[in-house]
Amino acid sequence: MSLSIRNQLPGTVTAVTPGEAMATVGVRLSGGQDLTAAITREAAEDLALAPGTAVRVLMKSTEVALATGRADGLSLRNRLPGTVTALTTGAAMASVSVAVEGAELTAAITRQAADALELSVGVPVVALVKSTDVSLATG
Repeated sequence: MSLSIRNQLPGTVTAVTPGEAMATVGVRLSGGQDLTAAITREAAEDLALAPGTAVRVLMKSTEVALATGRADGLSLRNRLPGTVTALTTGAAMASVSVAVEGAELTAAITRQAADALELSVGVPVVALVKSTDVSLATG
């Protein structure tokens, strides 16, 4: 199956914490970063997720936010430091490629935000993703 989701990163489940309706799943990416996905308990069961399960972490580029400084005081669970490797801007939107340890991410942000952050190739950034915006795939 082919997907339009730009960000597909390999990882391994490190923990599963089931709740009544939702589960949190800890994942270690191949680059060593830890992420959290918040998915339905039913999905975690259907995927048979357990520590050691190989997964693919999926994040739409429109769900990846960028910061150019420390991102303290936020409830966002997932923070991946990296460096801008490419920037394509249009009248309204910008596509930003970010190299993170062991992977590359794409963030789709507004042109206004890219300008305000003064993004260009080589600028260090932190990619921010809410745990509810992370999907997991197996197989």
